[in-house]
Amino acid sequence: MKTKTFILSSLLSLCGLTSQAQTAMEIAPDMVPGWNLGNTLEAGDCSWITNELDYETAWQGTKTTQKIIDYVKELGFRSVRIPCSWFVHMDANYNISPAWMDRVQEIVDYCIKDSLYVVLNDHYDLGWIERSFEEQTPSSVSKNCFVLNLMWKQIATRFRDYDHHLLFAGMNEPDAAGDKSKDREADIATLIKYEQTFVNAVRQTGGNNKTRVLVVQGPTTNIDLTYQYYTMPEDPTPSALMLEVHYYSPFTFCLMEKDADWGPTTFYWGEKNHVNGSNRNNTSNWEETYTASQMRLMKSKFSSKGIPVVLGEYGALWRTMPEGEDQDKHNASIYDWYWTLCRYAVHNGIIPFVWDTNYCGHPSGTVVDRKNLTIFNQFAYDGIMDGCSSVQWPFTNDITSMSADKSTSSRCYTLTGIPLNNEPDRGLYIKGGKVYRR
Repeated sequence: MKTKTFILSSLLSLCGLTSQAQTAMEIAPDMVPGWNLGNTLEAGDCSWITNELDYETAWQGTKTTQKIIDYVKELGFRSVRIPCSWFVHMDANYNISPAWMDRVQEIVDYCIKDSLYVVLNDHYDLGWIERSFEEQTPSSVSKNCFVLNLMWKQIATRFRDYDHHLLFAGMNEPDAAGDKSKDREADIATLIKYEQTFVNAVRQTGGNNKTRVLVVQGPTTNIDLTYQYYTMPEDPTPSALMLEVHYYSPFTFCLMEKDADWGPTTFYWGEKNHVNGSNRNNTSNWEETYTASQMRLMKSKFSSKGIPVVLGEYGALWRTMPEGEDQDKHNASIYDWYWTLCRYAVHNGIIPFVWDTNYCGHPSGTVVDRKNLTIFNQFAYDGIMDGCSSVQWPFTNDITSMSADKSTSSRCYTLTGIPLNNEPDRGLYIKGGKVYRR
């Protein structure tokens, strides 16, 4: 299969145009689709490592290079999320290691050189703040705010002169108001306090940070909890915040590696991919309709009100089928899952960032083989690119029917995703996830 080249930044260069967009809603469409540099700078439990720069290859074996980022751009991704640990690299006075800061900046610069957008966060980072909600006290919350403020002031100061292509995300998956929560109202109040600390710290460093787009996270980055409980922090800069959630549903298909006593892993997703008589089919209430409803929740509360949503992580395990199962149906399920999610995400004003760990075995959520600069999971990759290019950002009307059947990939679209009856006589258009010019 040929590599897709759905790259709007290249189109802008082709037409002699550059974007001066600064607000969250203005830059959001230019960030689609996004890719995660996963299992790389966020490594945290590596006590055996003596050289802290080796943390980069502790969880996967490939050091990040300009060539890797060039390839990611060539594939059509327009933004890179960089999950990063910082607390692990602080001294007793909460000063971030200069060597670590330099290496992070070097990788950010790889992306900026390619005119990619970058979302730089504080990831799990040993859970110092993300897992602090269950046992929170006024004293612990105060200390966490103190450390968070120092952390983000250092990061923001280092990157103060970078333009709007660099975004900061305060946390990753703050475990607030989840199943273990003793007091959801208190958790949400603490989460907003942490995120207000993050916003204030960045804004106070001045320079381009006064207007930089910042990303805040919903409780556990769960869509239902975020919809039900979450309210955005205050920001002195108007229209400069995005909201982040993650999506790995259904768990049995996306992340579950072994059967449990309560149920089996599922291999087949999507109404046309079920295998007769198999107990590995997903039930219909976890398929297309559910995905659509989840994305609509985020549109109704956030993106329709001018707050773009970052789908900071999503992915599903691609598996080698055991004897007696249907590999082709599973491969089609992977394509359809990614296609459906990306189509509904873009349709609802949501920027999808695929989670990618650089583990090229099975089962795996990896899309890009960084070592060999090849596509590892073609079904996922095609689903992402075809799904993102199949719809306008975002439609004002609602999608009532759709199909991920690859036989429809020959249909033509305008650059904004509007379907065409025939190939145009002149101009730029999209066909099968690729951009053509006549």
